[in-house]
Amino acid sequence: MRAPFQVLVIPFRHRAAGPEFAALKRRDAPYWQFVAGGGEDDESPAQAAEREAREEIGIAANGRLLQLDSMTTVPKNCFAAGDSWGPEVHAIPEHCFAIDAGDSLLALSAEHTEVRWVPYHQACRLLKWDSNRNALRELNERLRG
Repeated sequence: MRAPFQVLVIPFRHRAAGPEFAALKRRDAPYWQFVAGGGEDDESPAQAAEREAREEIGIAANGRLLQLDSMTTVPKNCFAAGDSWGPEVHAIPEHCFAIDAGDSLLALSAEHTEVRWVPYHQACRLLKWDSNRNALRELNERLRG
């Protein structure tokens, strides 16, 4: 059963010129985002983030998952399971994480058609959602800090 929360996972890698971030192009819509998905059953947000990274880009967390402070909410009517969460739920939290992909090759799931490794400013231009850009801003500052 779909849990009433969302996760966002930003894949990144270190390069001499600075960090790069993996933006993913959706198969079902013409936009770019990071790994995203919902919790299942009794998963914690961190467990859901690890599973989503494995499912969508083929990366096992293996201790490389970093929880970010950034959070947002998403209206429940954006989700097919929204009605099952009851009338008292109007929006669900989106928990943000990052994962150091290192030199791993990303194996895209059927949800995405393309991946681009890009620096911060290019990622900001590609991404559709402000929540993705906000979490990216935090991660970029952490990595450069």
